[in-house]
Amino acid sequence: MRYTHYAIFLAITLACAPALADPLSSAAGRYKIDPASHIGFSIEQVAGPGIKGTIQDITGRFDIDADQPAKSYVEISLNPASVKTGQARVESFLTSSAVFNIAAYPQITFRSKSVVQDGPRSALVEGILTARGVSRPETFYATFMDQKTGSVTFHVTGNIPRLPYGMGIGVPLYSNTVAFDMDLKGVR
Repeated sequence: MRYTHYAIFLAITLACAPALADPLSSAAGRYKIDPASHIGFSIEQVAGPGIKGTIQDITGRFDIDADQPAKSYVEISLNPASVKTGQARVESFLTSSAVFNIAAYPQITFRSKSVVQDGPRSALVEGILTARGVSRPETFYATFMDQKTGSVTFHVTGNIPRLPYGMGIGVPLYSNTVAFDMDLKGVR
């Protein structure tokens, strides 16, 4: 009985080994970002709960080149008017001219310049983030999470400073750093 369980475990492990060794090879191609993707953010506060929320309106695409990951590409556009924190007063403040200034700058964009695979399931994605008319190089960390027929999902994190984008109101009471935690689903 033990031998049978071991043999089954070994067979499953060997059958899955190629997929685990190079998960991007079967995911190669162009994907449109699913609007159901999750863009979460948080800003710490010195003596309080800080601000946590999501940006719900997202569009974009990514291309995965499994043979040459450096040729992969990501382009994302966020609508800051879709920010949700669960507090109407905070949402109004974030969309006002003090922070996002959605009347003058209705989009936040990120376009990758470099993708460097740093593990079998992970990569550093460097590119240009544009918010409030300011464009700066920023880096995000992407981890391949899941693949289903016609879709892939990446978990993406990154820490972005607010001050260079003219959104430094409240610093130092509120952190200068916005921590992003995203699940980006791509569909063919």
